[in-house]
Amino acid sequence: MPYQLFANLVLLLHLAFVLFVLLGGLFALRWRWMPWLHLPAATWGTAVELLGMPCPLTPLENQLRRAAGDAGYTGGFIDHYLLPLLYPVELTPEVQWLLAGVVVAFNLIVYLVIRRYWMRGRSNPKPSSSQPRKL
Repeated sequence: MPYQLFANLVLLLHLAFVLFVLLGGLFALRWRWMPWLHLPAATWGTAVELLGMPCPLTPLENQLRRAAGDAGYTGGFIDHYLLPLLYPVELTPEVQWLLAGVVVAFNLIVYLVIRRYWMRGRSNPKPSSSQPRKL
């Protein structure tokens, strides 16, 4: 049934977004423009977690699952899919703050490393092809 397929695709998109929020800063080591995509995504993901805002992908997935004949689920994506994998207990405000703190701290460290990497690259410019290389 196509609704089940679309619900599963939304689930995969949701998981990819959560991973991008957590790890997307690492892509900035390769692509200097990546922070322009990652920082808004990380801000949104952190705000959703800290403020208890609904993510638009959760209602979409539930609507597709109900259209496919499934029951859907209550709560958010993290509550339903990730927390049972990481924690056997219910989501509490303390756990939400912890998860948000992990996202912020990890990305802060990543961007500090990236900044150092970029600054080191500026202080050691690569020789141009017209200049002889020093051996």
